[in-house]
Amino acid sequence: SEKEQQEAIEHIDEVQNEIDRLNEQASEEILKVEQKYNKLRQPFFQKRSELIAKIPNFWVTTFVNHPQVSALLGEEDEEALHYLTRVEVTEFEDIKSGYRIDFYFDENPYFENKVLSKEFHLNESGDPSSKSTEIKWKSGKDLTKRSSQTQNKASRKRQHEEPESFFTWFTDHSDAGADELGEVIKDDIWPNPLQYYLV
Repeated sequence: SEKEQQEAIEHIDEVQNEIDRLNEQASEEILKVEQKYNKLRQPFFQKRSELIAKIPNFWVTTFVNHPQVSALLGEEDEEALHYLTRVEVTEFEDIKSGYRIDFYFDENPYFENKVLSKEFHLNESGDPSSKSTEIKWKSGKDLTKRSSQTQNKASRKRQHEEPESFFTWFTDHSDAGADELGEVIKDDIWPNPLQYYLV
């Protein structure tokens, strides 16, 4: 009868609340475990960075070998990334609030910065935002402007196929919630860059 159905629905609702409560509890415990292992991984990441530093062009090779990242690299981006010596991904203490990616560069002909960083934040209500280092380009070396300059029609056709500069990623904060490059570096490359270096 209708009355029985109504009662059943109310009971389902109660049971559902219990399930939700357990899911929340599980999330909290999973987070604690993730934080614990994040700390345990740190010394190994540190050791790995020291070893990577002994291999010239490790990071540029890794990026060029990664299908999604290489699609974003123009020739000049690649040149600039030859000066990239270290990449660090840091998840914030509580993990949920975001992460930062630091790119360390040797002295290079393109920009003054020693480190370029991009940070991703989630505020209390879960709204994403990002911010990054302002790149101090050397005169005439701004790679983010080159991608839009066109000399003649022939080069424009080619230009059209050249991707935007990898470095425009640092200035693009339009969609921090779905920053593909950030996610790829954090979740795919950072956990095991060697697999791409060796491709």
